[in-house]
Amino acid sequence: MIRWLIALGLAVLASPVRAETCRLALALAMDISTSVDENEDVLQRQGLAAALIAPEVVEAFFSSPAPVALAVYEWSGRTTQRVVLNWTMINTEADLLVAASTVQQSVRSDSGSATAMGYALAFGATLMQQAPPCLFQTIDLSGDGSNNDGYGPDSAYRHFPFQNVVVNGLVINAADFEGELFLIPFFENNVLHGPGAFLEIAQGFEDFERAMRRKLERELKGLQIGALKEGAHQ
Repeated sequence: MIRWLIALGLAVLASPVRAETCRLALALAMDISTSVDENEDVLQRQGLAAALIAPEVVEAFFSSPAPVALAVYEWSGRTTQRVVLNWTMINTEADLLVAASTVQQSVRSDSGSATAMGYALAFGATLMQQAPPCLFQTIDLSGDGSNNDGYGPDSAYRHFPFQNVVVNGLVINAADFEGELFLIPFFENNVLHGPGAFLEIAQGFEDFERAMRRKLERELKGLQIGALKEGAHQ
């Protein structure tokens, strides 16, 4: 904890305009493409809500006195991206409960669109431009299929502002071992972006909550603290 506070103080001195508000702007992206049926969508939505208030995730949210800004959006086709939870500063456990409740009560906006992953990432980059000023920015992209509509992740990374954004992935391995054969390598080679980016795997939508808990804990605690320490020594 002492090393974390020292590193945070150094980062604040190095960047006085950006560092005061929060330590991490985190945008969580849920896949609602046509390959995700109604039951799977419920498992994903309810799983995310439950993961947000799991004890280890709550602990990770408040592992530092500097808060986290949280947003959630859903994505599928080229024109099908919608904000589920707009940027919310998580200062207290009550804030986190409200955010989880908003996700839990949300209803998908579309069920018949393709998988436009590049557009999903572009939407995330634009959403990140509206985030409160934070030390770090991370997009957390979940999906059960690879890009099959429009430009891919590589084009999004070239043409949208991702210079300071880390993109992590959560593969939902739900379709005849597609994940092991193709989807996992696709995410590893095309979706992960930025220093320390990592991939988590859910073995079907029933496993989504567990995978999301692990992912959130790492994003909120271990990875960001490590990156901050590294940045403070440069």
